[in-house]
Order: sequence, then C-alpha cells, then structure tokens
Amino acid sequence: MQIQYNNITIDVKEGTRIKDVLSNEINRTDAIAARFNNEVKSLNYKLKENGTLDLIDISNKDGIRIYRKGLLFVIGMAIEQLYPKAKMMVNYQLSNSLLCEFEDMPVTDEMIDAINKKVAEIVEADLPIEKKSMTKQEAELFYKDKDTIKGRLQLDLKTKKQVSLYWCNDYFNYFYGILPISTGKMKLYEIIKYHRGFLVRYPNRKEINKLPEFQENKKLLATLDEYDVLHRVLDVPTVGKLNEITRQGKIKDYILLDEALHEKKIANIADEIVKNEKIKMILIAGPSSSGKTTFAQRLGIQLRLNGLKPVTISVDNYFVERDQNPKDENGNYNFECLEAIDVKLFNEHLVRLLNGEEVEIPSFDFEVGTKRYKGNKLKLAEDEVLVIEGIHCLNDELTPLIPKEQKYKIYISCLTVLNIDEHNRISTTDTRLIRRIVRDSQFRGYKALHTLQMWDSVVAGEKINIFPFQEEADSMFNSSLIYELAVLKDYAMPLLEEIDKSMEEYSEAKRLHRMLGYFESIPADYLPSNSLLREFVGGSTFDVH
Repeated sequence: MQIQYNNITIDVKEGTRIKDVLSNEINRTDAIAARFNNEVKSLNYKLKENGTLDLIDISNKDGIRIYRKGLLFVIGMAIEQLYPKAKMMVNYQLSNSLLCEFEDMPVTDEMIDAINKKVAEIVEADLPIEKKSMTKQEAELFYKDKDTIKGRLQLDLKTKKQVSLYWCNDYFNYFYGILPISTGKMKLYEIIKYHRGFLVRYPNRKEINKLPEFQENKKLLATLDEYDVLHRVLDVPTVGKLNEITRQGKIKDYILLDEALHEKKIANIADEIVKNEKIKMILIAGPSSSGKTTFAQRLGIQLRLNGLKPVTISVDNYFVERDQNPKDENGNYNFECLEAIDVKLFNEHLVRLLNGEEVEIPSFDFEVGTKRYKGNKLKLAEDEVLVIEGIHCLNDELTPLIPKEQKYKIYISCLTVLNIDEHNRISTTDTRLIRRIVRDSQFRGYKALHTLQMWDSVVAGEKINIFPFQEEADSMFNSSLIYELAVLKDYAMPLLEEIDKSMEEYSEAKRLHRMLGYFESIPADYLPSNSLLREFVGGSTFDVH
C-alpha cells in the first residue's frame, strides 16, 4: 500500500497508524491531526487504502477546533478529579476564548488555581487519549452502571449503530469529531476567572505560538446572557432536550414561544428608538446570514406602530466607479472595503435628506460598474426615519458628517445558545454557514460546494469590517432560534451529501452533516410566515430575496 506525503511516495503496511508513519514529521510540525484523501483523521487512524496524506497543525481551522476540544477534554478530566460533583457547561465563545460555568456551584479563585495546577499536571504527563466504541446494547449497560449523561445523546439516535467515547486513564467523555491523541498536545492555554465562570483561552490560527490579547466584548456578552436567561425559560439547553420535545409533539408551542422572544426584543428596540426624538437614522450591520433583511422589515412594522415611518436607503447604490474601486492582494476588485463606497456622495445625500431637502438617489449598475440616475427622488417627511443596512454601518467612517446623537446602530448576529451537550457547543459561525448553504441553494442557484469554497473569504471580510465595530452598537439583536437547525437539517443534509471525497471541502461537509444528524427533523410548515428563518427556507411574508 502506498501513501503520498509532500510529493513523496511512502510504502505502508495496511493497518499502520498515521502517527507511526510520520512520527518525526508530527513532532517537527506539532501536528495535531491529519487529512487523508480530503477527510480529517486522528493521528491514531489506521491506514486502509492508498491515498494522499497531509498533516494539520493549529494554524488550520480543523486543527484549532481539535485543539479546543482537546483542551476541554483535559479541563473536564481535571475538574472531575478535583470536584467530582461539579457540572461544567461550555457556554459561549469570546475573543479566542471559551466561557465555561458550573451549573451548581460558584467559581472561586482557589478553584481556578487548583484547576490550573491539575491541568498542567495532566498536560505534562502526556497521557494517551483513545477513542473506544461499543454497541448500543453494551452502551445501555455502560450508562446504567456509570449513571452518566456524557454522550448519552448518541443512544437516542436511530441512525447510530455504535456509541463512541474518548478515554484517558479512568476518565471518559464524549466529543463529536476528532480529539488529539494525547494530553500533551495542548501546551498553550490560560484558564482565568471571568464573569460567572471562567475563560479557557487558546491561540489563534495566525499566531499559534502565543496567546492573543483578550478583548472584552461587554455588550456582546450581555446580549448572550440575555438570550441565555430567556431560553432558560424554555428549558432547552441542549439538542437532547430539543429532540425530546419534538418527539413528544410539543415543538409547535416552543416555536411560538421562541418567535415571541424575537418579536418582544424587536418591539423593545423600536420603543427605544422612538423615545429619542434626536434619532434620524437607523444603521443595521451584521455578518452574513444573520437575517438582516427580515429583521429590518419586522423592525419597520414596530416603528410604524409607534408612528414612525422607515425609509430605506441601500449603501450598495453608492459604490465608487469601477475604475476607482480598490483591488485586493490577488488583483481582484475588493467590494467589501470601505474605500469601495463613495462615502463623500453618500454623506452629502444623507445631510441634505436630514435637512429636509430632496435628493435623487443613484442606482448602481453592477454590470458596467457605474452609478445611474433614473429619477428616484427622495425627501424625508417629519414622521420618517432613514434605515440603512450594510457591512460598514457600525463604522462611523461610513457616516462621518452625521452627528452621533442622530444615529442609532444595531448589530445583528445569529448567536447560538444551544449546545449539543454540556461540553459540545454549536458554533455561531456553523449555524450561519448552514443558513447560507440553504439560502444559496433555494434562491441563488448555488450548490453547497460553492458556498463552502467562498465561506472563508466571507468570514475574513467580517473580521475586518464588522466584528471590530460590534461594541459600537446601541442595541444587539440575536437572530438565532433554538429550533432552527432542526428545520434546516432536511434542506442542508442532501446538499452536503453532494460533496464527495474527491473535493477538498469534503471534510467540512462531513463535519456539518454529522452535526445536523443529531437533530430530530422539524417540518418547515411549522414556521410562522414572518419568521426570520423564512428568509432562508422560503415562504416569507416579506420580500427578502
């Protein structure tokens, strides 16, 4: 059997583990996993066929995911040894950190010191982490004997024939996907007391040999806390609980409650805007697939109920002429940078509108790359307010001529508060990506492969143009819905199945497919017609496409 690594052919005996084939390279590169025939594999994986092999370190997005999970495994092991009755919950991701809490006990400085010491001991010992599988019958006996909930969700899935857990000495836990092969792989981290719990800090992909500076996002944290408290009312903290409600036939009530939470928050934002008579402009920004269009429409209804009429202006009509548009490092037009917007003209029009003057709004012709004027004239009435949506809307450099007191900024994002289980969180980015895959297929004619291929560049643009300004927002709206992945599942899974092993995106498609497999399906028919999720699956009351 032969393996290709770095254009070198290596003869390998069938059943040999990756770590034994490339042991020197693994040590040299600090590899944490491998990619074999476009599929992410543990370094313990036994090779069974010819193929191409690459090593993965934490500069790779799969590598940093595996590193995070390995770190949580080690921390869970330390906590079980120190505080056997403690129940740790991984809550949110904040600035290259995971915020964790104990459900049943407060966190003290002494506890953090003890956990840090124990984690350091486990990492230094470089103990092997092994994946062990058992049949469902064996698992039933195992869970009865251990009286544990770790990984129990696997037992409830009809599609699962086996239950898999990760073991290190006598400690076991469940993590979906791959873990590092030993505790010594997670050398760089920091555990500090924070908020109601503690932060688990880790490196980022750009600087893998040091911890980045922690940047507090107090408004974001407050928004996450707000939604966490609200969803505790629903008592649906995990996928297992959501599945249980779905199987019991109670999910329609929970959908209505979750949608009511959205409506209440939108109404509160509208009330806050109307109270301040100085506000003449509402600016909305958020990352891709946050549901900005539906949110803006629903906010408009609430504003009209309060006697304020929204008038929308699209920043997209104010692009600079094509020959003035900046280019990126690859020589392609960069339409996402602020310099791609004719900020001077945009602000001149805004000032004139706020002064009660009439303005002719341009329409940008993207085919030829120029503004055209087609007689679209606009003048604001006393009871009207401008509503502007765009990636730069939280950045004051987009509207430098407008006084701050006249602007009200809203940050919208899909901030997932549902976990698979206590230690396996669902990434906000993953939820947005699945929304985007479904919408691209439903309304834009794109296959999942296309969406996955361009997603990294989308996220890179958000890190530059949106996330640095999120704390500038006057309000934050969390567009996530506790049940949404159970609805999106039946749309997304067939699309992901079209991506095969010959494609580089196969491992990502398989990872998302596996995650969606944990959900019991919920029919889209259960969605209200004004639901924000309709923007992605169709059938919306609003014109959102």
